[in-house]
Amino acid sequence: MDRFVIDGGHPLRGEITASGNKNAALKMLPACLLTSEPVILRNVPDIADVRITAEIMRDLGVEITEIEPHTWQVHAREIRTSQLPEDKARQIRSSIVMAGPLLARTGSLALPVPGGDVIGARRLDTHILVLEKLGAHIDYTSGMFTMNADGLRGANLLLDEASVTATENAILAAVTASGTTVVRNAASEPHVQNLCHMLNAMGGQIENIGSNCLTIHGVERLHGGECRIGADYLEVGSFIGAAVMTGGEITIREADPEHLDMIALVFDRLGVHWEARGSDVFVPAGQELAIRRDLGNRIPVIKAQPWPAFPSDLMSIALTVATQASGAVLFHEWMYDGRLFFTDKLVSMGARIVLCDPHRALVYGPTPLHGVPSIASPDIRAGMATLLAALAARGQTVIHNIRQIDRGYERVEAKLAALGAHIERLSD
Repeated sequence: MDRFVIDGGHPLRGEITASGNKNAALKMLPACLLTSEPVILRNVPDIADVRITAEIMRDLGVEITEIEPHTWQVHAREIRTSQLPEDKARQIRSSIVMAGPLLARTGSLALPVPGGDVIGARRLDTHILVLEKLGAHIDYTSGMFTMNADGLRGANLLLDEASVTATENAILAAVTASGTTVVRNAASEPHVQNLCHMLNAMGGQIENIGSNCLTIHGVERLHGGECRIGADYLEVGSFIGAAVMTGGEITIREADPEHLDMIALVFDRLGVHWEARGSDVFVPAGQELAIRRDLGNRIPVIKAQPWPAFPSDLMSIALTVATQASGAVLFHEWMYDGRLFFTDKLVSMGARIVLCDPHRALVYGPTPLHGVPSIASPDIRAGMATLLAALAARGQTVIHNIRQIDRGYERVEAKLAALGAHIERLSD
């Protein structure tokens, strides 16, 4: 197992280039299963979850070739099996999104219950309801889903929650289904939009992209094509947090700032500012972090909500930044009942945080942070948040279980080192 050793207290300075969106790549790769022609994906992030997804697809018979750095050719000429390898499928949450394209392409699927981050209950019911309405027959026995479909048919879908992955499964299943599908209460995150634009470039007919009501006119077949995976706005937000927590000044190239508007509004409440310069983001030095109180001198509340509101995956980052801002702020994470449990690690580093219940944490700042000799990364986003705290802390911090960070952030130690961070990856 690898670990990070960080000597904190050094301002980040310089420039980096944003990686491709993890959550887009994990859905755009399965989308390639819908055609027997080659698809070229550009800006593919080199992260653990993407590599596992590629391994799963190769086990199904798909040819995947890296034709240049971060550019893959994916050719699902034939699919030898529609049974996902259990050991790999259980490692990632996104394996559930193989269901839509495999049902559309082969009419059958054997899927183990997917894995992923341990951040609380993550129901699969919406996926099952969506696929059944589109014509799939689904059985569940001893941790394994068996799905069959004698041709998928368009339907009027009202999702019982704005689930990102259920929306994507509906899109992938419906794009070649017979008839028209309407998806209401659809998720509209940038990676959902990226997937829709990719499918349209391959011959799909998806309307109202970016809204919460999608209309999908099923087509008989999709053809190959070429598509770019957009910037990972979660990585961009994380590096913005790292810059301001260390008092640094950085530029993030190819950051797609058009997707950062709500993040900018929320970070502004913590005293964090940046500038959009074309496709780049510039974070200036010397920012005075201070919580802006609500009217009536009330303590503000930062709450995760479905897009275009503040994303749940940035709650851990924003909360960590708040430990260095003067004032008090309440974080309300209603989606996942385990997301905020990592705050005890920040407390061990000197932060003042009251975990009110599994969904709410009150942060008082600023408090100087200090390094700790051993701390573990519990999940992708909490792991990155802990890394931010270590960069800002005085002294040395050792972070274990960094495979969690590797699942969502590409070569994070190399990018941070290029900005002047004192960070080293060591192997046990």
